[in-house]
Amino acid sequence: MGVWYATREDVKEALDSKETARNNGRIDRALESASRSVEGQLHRRFYPQTATRYWDWPNEQTARPWRLWLDESDLISVSALSSGGTTIDASAYILEPNRSGPPYSRIELKLSTSASFGGGSTHQRDITVTGLWGYRNDEAFVADVDEAMTTTETDLDVTTSAGIGVGSVLRVGSERLIVTGKTMKDTGVAIDVSDALTASAADVSLTVSTLTGAPVVDEVILIDSERMLVVDVAGSVLTVKRAWDGSVLAAHTAGARIYAPRTLAVSRGALGTTAATMSAGDDVYRWSPPGPVQALTVAEASNLLLQEAAGYARTVRAQTGTGTRSISAVTAALEELRTQVYASHGRKARTRAV
Repeated sequence: MGVWYATREDVKEALDSKETARNNGRIDRALESASRSVEGQLHRRFYPQTATRYWDWPNEQTARPWRLWLDESDLISVSALSSGGTTIDASAYILEPNRSGPPYSRIELKLSTSASFGGGSTHQRDITVTGLWGYRNDEAFVADVDEAMTTTETDLDVTTSAGIGVGSVLRVGSERLIVTGKTMKDTGVAIDVSDALTASAADVSLTVSTLTGAPVVDEVILIDSERMLVVDVAGSVLTVKRAWDGSVLAAHTAGARIYAPRTLAVSRGALGTTAATMSAGDDVYRWSPPGPVQALTVAEASNLLLQEAAGYARTVRAQTGTGTRSISAVTAALEELRTQVYASHGRKARTRAV
């Protein structure tokens, strides 16, 4: 799978879709299509990727020989820059535009230094830039690693699953990982001996046996065969929504174990990074796509799923001067969202000064 700009859980929440393997496959397919569609509409990729890229020099850019236009290669940061095989020190160049970047669209040599581009035996791929490419590297702390991992393991145990979905891009140390699945794990917590749950949707207060490893807000939990969503926490008491994800409402006795989807199936060494060992307690960060881009991806995926279910014949009624008529269900709202996100985050036709 490629990098998605929303998670499976985002789309399921938007459509109020239940947890089934069949639904998951359809949603994943729609998310892949929607993410690539968004990249096509906005003419850029947003995720952070570590890579080395090359430019010819001299070329058509040499009107200002101290300036390298990066064109379609959005840049977040540089770790190494060289030209003609000569390393250019970080103190000898600047990234522009400095007032709005990242992303940066050009690298400029400081005119106060002796650094220069060129000098290779040929002009081909004279300039080498190693760095982090993409729109922005906005990250949020989401969990800790719960169990040490080798470089070859692909199941990552975390201390909480809230805020992590299938499709999330995670970072632990220098390694990036893509979440491809989630399975239930024993939290080490149970219903307290002083409590029990009846088979009633109104019975929403759950007292846990310990705070260590206790579920947090927005985490889905599993007790016996019933899923619940944690909506609030006050000390050792959880407020939950019962029969979540289409599961069946049931009674649960004191001491029943509480599970949460804290074992993540992950793709290791993603986006140009290298798989590395991890230790329990290591911080786990989640990359956050731009809000409008995420919203558009959810909208495109939702529209695709609804159209697919209707055999691509879904229509809506529109008012006209003489009455009503059926129109395509790609409504004005979706078109307006596309326009707004293109205005705020799309790459425009002209990429450099004329």
